[in-house]
Amino acid sequence: MHIQEDVPLAPLTSLKVGGPARYFLGANTVGDVREAVEYANNRNLPLFVLGGGSNVLVSDTGWPGLVLKIAIMGINHEGHNPVRFEAGAGEDWDQFVALTVKHNCAGLECLSGIPGSVGGTPVQNVGAYGQEVSQTIDSVQVLDAKTGKEAELFNDACQFKYRASIFNTTQRGRYIITRVNYLLTHGREPTIAYADLKNYFASRNTAPTLAETRQGVLQIRASKAMLIAPGDEDSRSAGSFFKNPLLSQEQYEQLHQRAAARGLQIPSYPALEVQHKVSAAWLVQHSGFSKGYSNGAVGISRKHALAIVNRGGAKAADIVALKDQIQKRVQETWGIRLDPEPVMVGF
Repeated sequence: MHIQEDVPLAPLTSLKVGGPARYFLGANTVGDVREAVEYANNRNLPLFVLGGGSNVLVSDTGWPGLVLKIAIMGINHEGHNPVRFEAGAGEDWDQFVALTVKHNCAGLECLSGIPGSVGGTPVQNVGAYGQEVSQTIDSVQVLDAKTGKEAELFNDACQFKYRASIFNTTQRGRYIITRVNYLLTHGREPTIAYADLKNYFASRNTAPTLAETRQGVLQIRASKAMLIAPGDEDSRSAGSFFKNPLLSQEQYEQLHQRAAARGLQIPSYPALEVQHKVSAAWLVQHSGFSKGYSNGAVGISRKHALAIVNRGGAKAADIVALKDQIQKRVQETWGIRLDPEPVMVGF
C-alpha cells in the first residue's frame, strides 16, 4: 500500500477546483480498500471515497484525512433475459453503458454520456431521460468500513429514492462500493420517455435502436455542454448543480399560483408531474440567472441553466457563493429551496 501525501484534488474533479488531500491512495482491489480503512481508523483520519470526480466540489482547504480513489476494474456478464452485468466500481460509467448497448441490452441507454465511475451510480441513484440506475441494479457489493467485512446489498436494502440511497443518507460513509450488479433485458426497445428524446426522434416512423438512442442522448447532452470536452469552459462543471425539487400538493399549487401572478406558465412534463417534480432549470432561469450568466471566474453554462461552471481560475468559495446566491433568489421568488447535487468535500 503506497500512501501519497498532499495530493492535489482539483485535477481529479470535473470542476477543477479545490485543495489537496492530506493523504491519498488508489485502490485496485478490495484488499487495498480494507487496508485503507484500517489505516484511516488507526490514525483517526476522516476518510473520503472518490470515484470519477464528476459530482463533487472540493473545498479550497482540501481534505484533512485520507482520500481513497477507487480503481477496481473488470466487467463480466452472463445469462439471458435478464442479462446480469457485474462491473468494478472503478470502471468508467459511459464506457460500461456503451458495452451494454453493444450487447443489445436495454436499461441503461438513456444514461449515456454521464461522467464518472460505475461505483458512483448507486450512491446518487443516477438518472437521466426517464431512467434511473435503481431500475436495473440487482445488488451492490461493498466493504463495511465499520467491520472491515465484505457484504452484498440487494436493491431493496439500498433504499433508492430520487437522487438518494442509504449510501448518501442514513449510512453515509459506512459502505464503500466495490462492484455493482445490473440486470438488463436483451432485445428490448429503448426507453423514449422524456420530451428531449421524443423530439429528437419525432420525425422517425420506426422505433430507434438502442445504439441510435445512445447516440441521440449523447448529442442532446453535448448540445447542453453536459459532455466533458477539453477546452470547453461550459463543460467545466459538476453537471446539474441542483436537483429538481419534489413538491407536496400544496407547494405545487402555490408555485403555479406564483407563476400565474407573474404571467408565467411552468413547463409541463408528464415524466415530472407524476411526482410533482418541477424543473430546477426553469426556477433558476426565472429567478434572474439566465444561461451564460457570469460573475468573474464563475458563472452558468451558456447551454444549461443548472450547470455552474468554472470559467477559469475559480475557487471553490466562488462556486459556493454563486450557489448560495441562486438558492436565496429562488427561495425568495418561488418559495422553494433548491438542494445541490454535488457532494461537498471538506466544507
